[in-house]
Parts: sequence; structure tokens; C-alpha cells
Amino acid sequence: MKLAILDRDGTLNELGDGFITSPDAWVPVPGALEAVARLNHAGWHVVVATNLPGLGRGLLDAQTLVTIHAKMHRQLAALGGRIDAVFYCPHAETEPCTCRQPAPGLMEQIRDRYGVEGRDILVVGSSLAHLQAAADLGAQLHMVCTGRSAHLNPRESLPPAWPAGTRAHASLGALADFIVPQGGAGLPVAL
Repeated sequence: MKLAILDRDGTLNELGDGFITSPDAWVPVPGALEAVARLNHAGWHVVVATNLPGLGRGLLDAQTLVTIHAKMHRQLAALGGRIDAVFYCPHAETEPCTCRQPAPGLMEQIRDRYGVEGRDILVVGSSLAHLQAAADLGAQLHMVCTGRSAHLNPRESLPPAWPAGTRAHASLGALADFIVPQGGAGLPVAL
């Protein structure tokens, strides 16, 4: 199974002004949803792993989160794409847990649920914490220069805090071009 784990905020959708607390605040990064559809069409299962401390802080409730993700799923479906599942940490930053990234809990849950070895998982995100959470799994790490990483240049070396072996891409679309060349079925799982 080809499995890609994406961060949400800054990778799939614009960061906005703080927390995404309503469907109107969820705005896709240009080209991101099309990139997910390309990955799907090349046989990739796509899952989201994200920190959602707004739940723990009481800034949104579970029903609002369902409505936000329903909007994301509808927009993806209109492009022929899909997200198989959304895993999230609902805890505020001050609450102790093992699922808040950079802790590996969410990544481990996804690995175990799908029965895929860490080295066979593609992890993509614009935040350092997302990729740090996946580094211990031995996953293939890919950073996109959107969201929290918009200031980085994909052609330059990453700052030392980034996990070793992280590959940089200008956007999720550029990652899809790397993984699924135009007209191609995609690269094998091990990149």
C-alpha cells in the first residue's frame, strides 16, 4: 500500500489568522487539492495528521470540525480526490499527551491502523513538528514551502532543526510532480 500522511494547516489549507474555527476560514492552498487528486489517481492513500489545539481551548467544537472537514472532502471529491481519514490531536498546548506533534503518537496510530512499515510511508508537511513526529518512524520526509515554511527556498539547504533526509518542494503540487511525473504511474514507494 502506498500511504501519504499530510499535515493540514499550511499544507492543504491556508493558515489564516490563527485557528481555523469555521468552514469559511478553511481555504485550500492553491493547487493542493489537485495534488492530492493526482496522488490518489497514482494509487496513493492519503491521510491527514494534524494538531487541533482549538478544540482543547474551546475555540471550536467537534460538530464544527466535522463541518470544516466535510467542506474539504467535498472540494476534493469535485476534483476526483479523497482523504481516507483525518487523525488529529484535540489537546491544547498545555495538556500533556502523546499525540500532539512533534510527539509521534498520531503517526504511530496511522502506521498501525494501515499496517504499513514506517519506511514505506510518505510524510508531507509545512511544519517542523509534523516532520519531527514522523522522523522516528523512519518515514520518507517531504517539506513543502507553504504555510509555516513559506519563507524557505526548496533549492537551499534546510535549517539544522529539520530532520536529516527531509526533501524540500515548493508546494504540494511540486511534490506531486516529483512523486507522479506527468503521464506516469508514480515512483515506487521507497524514494
